[in-house]
Amino acid sequence: MTVYESDLPGVGKKFEVELNDGSQLVIVIHNTGKRELYLRESPDADSDKLFELSDRLSRQVGTIMEGAYFQPIRTETIDTVLSDDTLIEWVKLSAESPLVGKTLAESHVRQRVGVSVIAVQRGDETISNPEADLTLQEGDTLVVIGGQDACREFQEYATAESSSNE
Repeated sequence: MTVYESDLPGVGKKFEVELNDGSQLVIVIHNTGKRELYLRESPDADSDKLFELSDRLSRQVGTIMEGAYFQPIRTETIDTVLSDDTLIEWVKLSAESPLVGKTLAESHVRQRVGVSVIAVQRGDETISNPEADLTLQEGDTLVVIGGQDACREFQEYATAESSSNE
């Protein structure tokens, strides 16, 4: 997949995504946050406007598209790639996780594997920038940021059974 990016002075940015069938998806992100999506059937064709979304709605749709709410292939993690080596990953804690019952400070995840916990989803509640004294519970989903290798190592550690990692 090839993505072309260009500045639109006074408007925002334009992204052109080459699709498998030779067409292009054109996304215009306005400085106001509004997004417009167009489809160009061929390189020589005009773009047809598909729809327009507000900033808030486009962020909600983007979260759905990246798989934060549902992934068609069942996995224990959800990855969001920020750059070639930086991910945001969601990891759900089972009862067997060595992290359950420990505070964030006691877990030492930053020192052990090099990731930072940026949020904890507990039921319907999202705890942003959790305090070090937050005790982790079964069913919590930890949102971490770090390098790809560190995120993988964290996922393995957080989902391992307690007896194998103590």
